[in-house]
Amino acid sequence: MKWEPIAAMLVLIALGFWVVWGPGAMHQTRPGAQLSKFQLAGTRGELEVVAAGDGTRSFRLLYRDGSATDVISDAEFQRIFGPAVYQRAVQDAGNVTFRALNVTGWGGVFWVAIGFAGQTLFFARMALQWVVSEKQRQSVVPESFWWLSLFGGLALFTYFAWRQDIVGVFGQTTGIVIYARNIRLIHKHRRRQARDAAGDPSGRDAATAADAARSANS
Repeated sequence: MKWEPIAAMLVLIALGFWVVWGPGAMHQTRPGAQLSKFQLAGTRGELEVVAAGDGTRSFRLLYRDGSATDVISDAEFQRIFGPAVYQRAVQDAGNVTFRALNVTGWGGVFWVAIGFAGQTLFFARMALQWVVSEKQRQSVVPESFWWLSLFGGLALFTYFAWRQDIVGVFGQTTGIVIYARNIRLIHKHRRRQARDAAGDPSGRDAATAADAARSANS
């Protein structure tokens, strides 16, 4: 097996991680600050939370374009956003998992896990197809490729729907139908081969005609 494709994959993975988690707009945070992701009216950034010695906290909104709000006091933050948002902001501040996955709670971690599962199945299908093709020295698409594609597509469709990502949803809807159709065609072909191997000349022509009629109607 060639090492160049593996090296190219690793380079692209590293590039993807850098794009997602690499440095964006740099902010000078205050000493002892904890950060958590936020999204407000289409604007994304990080919420800076600093705890004081008397148990109160102060906040700043750090926007992705490099700008930031003035320091917001504990009482003012609760007045603007309400006690429920305040409690969540205090609890989630500094949560590395939430920041890394760009979510705001443990429910989001669950949905991201579904997305990762789908992407793992997608990687597995390509890895399997690659290994089989390398062994046979020609491009081969095994049946398991389509099954992994189907389950991976369903998982990713679920994830993108939760993210409300129209590009991802659109891409998976078309793919799921194609994967399922390929699986059906494979099994129809196997049934025809089984009938032919059984050596039933009387029923073979009728079965072939029935298959042709079903194919035309499907």
